[in-house]
Amino acid sequence: MLVTVENLIFEYTGFRALNNVSFSIAAGSITALVGPNGAGKTTLMRCLAGLEQPLEGTIALDGIDVLEEPRLCHRKVGYLSDFFGLYDRLTVEQCLHFVARAQGIEAADCPAAIKLASQRLQISDRLNATPMQLSRGLRQRVAIAQAIIHQPKLVLLDEPASGLDPEARHALAELFLELQRQGMTLLVSSHILAELEAYSSNMLILRNGQVIENISIAQNNAINKTFRIRFVHPVPELAMLLGNFPYLSHIAIQNEQVQFQLTGDEQVQHQLLKDLFAHNLPICEFSPVLTNLQDAYLSKVQQ
Repeated sequence: MLVTVENLIFEYTGFRALNNVSFSIAAGSITALVGPNGAGKTTLMRCLAGLEQPLEGTIALDGIDVLEEPRLCHRKVGYLSDFFGLYDRLTVEQCLHFVARAQGIEAADCPAAIKLASQRLQISDRLNATPMQLSRGLRQRVAIAQAIIHQPKLVLLDEPASGLDPEARHALAELFLELQRQGMTLLVSSHILAELEAYSSNMLILRNGQVIENISIAQNNAINKTFRIRFVHPVPELAMLLGNFPYLSHIAIQNEQVQFQLTGDEQVQHQLLKDLFAHNLPICEFSPVLTNLQDAYLSKVQQ
């Protein structure tokens, strides 16, 4: 695991923002950090970035104790806060050079680092512009370029798509997937679950300062064995027929469609289809009903 958090407690005056938080993040994953306002998402990110000192607990990042060696941690983490700042009177290239030097990159190595970061964020043609001349989407890209210029292993992004139009949001999702392909691990906080679903591999849910779920989204869909079958026309006595299959439950029939839960692996799915076709049923569609990110989130926070 790239990140391991154990029993993390953080308190503001008279308020416990994080209460015994424990979880881990696998290298190469994109984790969606979700939860209602005040759940502790930003506080957690700032602790992971080595910018806040918790009351209790441990954070290990790539073998480093973040709380004991925060400066060393900063070399391995890129952090984009919700309200990021840019130096509007500097050019984009100067902004990137400043951050590169602040991250310990030698002056001689800065041009190469700036070139790589600007290429990754597709802002190479804006290096001579000032941030104040750029659109919100391009400013966001400059800020992310600053966060990754030192090629961190972990990138923390707090509401990165806030204020962006749909086209810019889509481009941002593609960018995150590209950063993942380049070997970075991302933790992304957002309230827009449909947007997170486009690129996230895992979901970490916080509520009232506690982790209530940390799941693999792909695994969640694999565990979900709900299927839908659609027929050319309604089938008489379908309920009686399906009742003969012991591995089916929660059967719901509506006109020419039936939805049910199946207990078993792919071999059981194959056998079910084989048995249904043996009864000469007019099947025209057989498909799994996958739980999307919003469904999975709501099912947990409403418990």
